[in-house]
Amino acid sequence: MAPLVKELERTPGLTPIVCVTAQHREMLDQVLQFFEIEAQMDLNMMKEGQSLYSLSADLLKGMENVFQAQRYDLVLVHGDTTTAFIGALAAYYAKVPVGHVEAGLRTYDKYAPFPEEMNREWIGRIADMHFAPTALSASNLRAEHRTDHVYVTGNTGIDAMRWTLQAPFKHPLQSKLRENARLILMTMHRRENWGEPMKGVLEAVKRTVQNHPDVEVVYPVHPNPVLQQAVAQALEGHERIHLTGPLDVVDLHHIMQRAYLVLTDSGGIQEEAPSLGKPVLVLRDKTERPEGVTAGTLKCVGTNCDEVVAGIEKLLTDEETYRNMARASNPFGDGTASRQIVDAILQFFRSKGR
Repeated sequence: MAPLVKELERTPGLTPIVCVTAQHREMLDQVLQFFEIEAQMDLNMMKEGQSLYSLSADLLKGMENVFQAQRYDLVLVHGDTTTAFIGALAAYYAKVPVGHVEAGLRTYDKYAPFPEEMNREWIGRIADMHFAPTALSASNLRAEHRTDHVYVTGNTGIDAMRWTLQAPFKHPLQSKLRENARLILMTMHRRENWGEPMKGVLEAVKRTVQNHPDVEVVYPVHPNPVLQQAVAQALEGHERIHLTGPLDVVDLHHIMQRAYLVLTDSGGIQEEAPSLGKPVLVLRDKTERPEGVTAGTLKCVGTNCDEVVAGIEKLLTDEETYRNMARASNPFGDGTASRQIVDAILQFFRSKGR
């Protein structure tokens, strides 16, 4: 959302009011600082070990106070987090129009990813404006009878990289990574991958590093204690596996740019890495970004240890397969999504005589 906020700030006649829930405090603050965004409202919802039940209830109560504070013309929510869904629901209760950024992504399996798939479907039912990153996302919405105010804009995450890669890379990892190493960037945090699925992937990473002396891994570990413990038990102590805390957006994008390939169960990284020419192995059986699979930039390898090892091995040893994925066209936008969204918002209000 950061580049969209900046675009809104530059546009005469529009006044963005930023509300953050701080569902992940440390990760959020890094982004606000880098993009020089001031949050006028901060609900400070970060709690250790909170459940979806308590988070949802606390968010809805916090949002009630937000909507009682003043009247808004439009509420913008992004993606498929619980924050986004509850924000849209609260706006609906207040009878304020909702714009959904990154709309129309679907797996049509309500537990994959969980709870994100249902979050975005519910937002789609509420939203008045749908900013789809691709034509396929837009077609999903139309198939669900969302035919009004659907816009294909590309994804704002690609816009953000235009900012971050211009900033200097200063993380201590820079001096620890060997110049000639083939670097694997890994992220894994989805709830449906906790437990046995994660164990399989972590074992696959360990095997890969043992089999390839030129391979190093950078894994920024999500702050959730469940994940921290599992990752530490499996990977800690290996000299070519670098476990870090969450990276700020600048460092993450610079490491992604340096990486040979990417392993992830994240959504946004499936779009960002291909824009840098990096093959992506998706640690899930299904992705809501099938355009990337069709284009050849993504491949779903799931979480079975042997299958993850095979997927990595193919990219490390088969130059043609690697080239085909690295050179495939990125279907997720050209970095102008924020401007297109703002133009659509202006037209939306003009059509209502505003």
